[in-house]
Amino acid sequence: MKGKSPDHRQLDMFNQRLADQLNPKHPIYRLGDQIPWDTFEDEFTGLYSTVGRNAHPIRLMVGLLILKQLRNLSDESVVARWVENGYYQYFCGEAFLQWKLPCHPTDLVLFRKRIGEKGVEKILQVSIELHGAKAREYELLIDSTVQEKNITFPTDTKLHERISKNCVAIAKKEGLKLRQTYSRTLKQLILAQRFRNHPKNYKKARKAARKLKTIAGRLTRELKRKLPVDAFRGYSDLFEIFDKVLAQQRNSSQKIYSIHEPEVYCIGKGKAHKKYEFGAKASIAVTKNSGIIVGAVSHPQNIHDSKTLVEVISQSSELRGQCPKVVICDRGYRGKSKVGETEILIPKPSGKRATPYQRQKARKRFRKRAGIEPIIGHLKSDYRLIRNFLKGTVGDSINLMLAAAAFNFKKWLREVQLFFTAVLNCVFMENNCLA
Repeated sequence: MKGKSPDHRQLDMFNQRLADQLNPKHPIYRLGDQIPWDTFEDEFTGLYSTVGRNAHPIRLMVGLLILKQLRNLSDESVVARWVENGYYQYFCGEAFLQWKLPCHPTDLVLFRKRIGEKGVEKILQVSIELHGAKAREYELLIDSTVQEKNITFPTDTKLHERISKNCVAIAKKEGLKLRQTYSRTLKQLILAQRFRNHPKNYKKARKAARKLKTIAGRLTRELKRKLPVDAFRGYSDLFEIFDKVLAQQRNSSQKIYSIHEPEVYCIGKGKAHKKYEFGAKASIAVTKNSGIIVGAVSHPQNIHDSKTLVEVISQSSELRGQCPKVVICDRGYRGKSKVGETEILIPKPSGKRATPYQRQKARKRFRKRAGIEPIIGHLKSDYRLIRNFLKGTVGDSINLMLAAAAFNFKKWLREVQLFFTAVLNCVFMENNCLA
């Protein structure tokens, strides 16, 4: 059942309202007044039941999601800081200062599942509309990056060790007795992998790796034999992943790199400092002049950059209500010259018949395209895009769009702050001139 936000009109003779205690010029205070919270109420009301216990207010949960991404915090940290920060409480719709936690951190997980990708897309749309006409440019910059998943660097030995430990855990949970758990043997075999590239340790490490794979296969087959039929059905997806890991070779396609995140794939972007990245490819669309993110799409498969344009252009068109006329990309998008009514521009040598004006215009456009690179860098370093802790492909999409929305909100805060600073400077200079 949908919860209700506190009534700001209610008077209390003992407690002073937050709106009267806080500085109304504070950026978080201003942003809280500017966001149209009724939009989220209308959008998410249908996701709640009409009976049962009251849930947490929608403004509280949406506000916590925005603050979490805006301040680069975890679910646990943002809930704890909410109690300490009066501006956070006012932003989330509280009328008076609260002394207890607003919700359990896992409630944010449940709320993300409730609203899904479409709900988070609505938050991104609100962050775009906040900028008004600046976000409705007809020329966009589009580039792709990698949103890395929260997994360890995958190796065969790590995966085989994880399979063995999972099998032992399942047997313990179901009350089954295995012939051998190999707990001490696994420790010795993992230690044998240290310095495996050294010539003296290579043979020993290779032998230990083969033994790890043998043990993983042995435990998997034994567990399949001993599990009851009903219990086996509950673990069928997990055993399918185990079988794929044990069967895959070095040159296999559709490899599995993580047991708990099997959707992760390997991406090589040609970086000197990071040859391979494990996660999901993400496309970012930014307005050319104002630098507002108007599209953010996560791709569940590792497809060529030119094939990602259709999704990101359609999303930006839907969020803004208008289709871009020109999209400027780098040479990685070769293969597409037009998507629908949108022209795709890629750097290439100008023709012999090109006038100096046309050459200069093209040069300025492609120099402007490089402005998307620092935006992607800020998304990663400041807004939790460098490592995604949310589960599955849905978690990839939600984390990406929340990061883009947080970037837009922060950009609005900076612009408002600069505007008021400029106004104060003008007033100060005018008073000095009069004096």
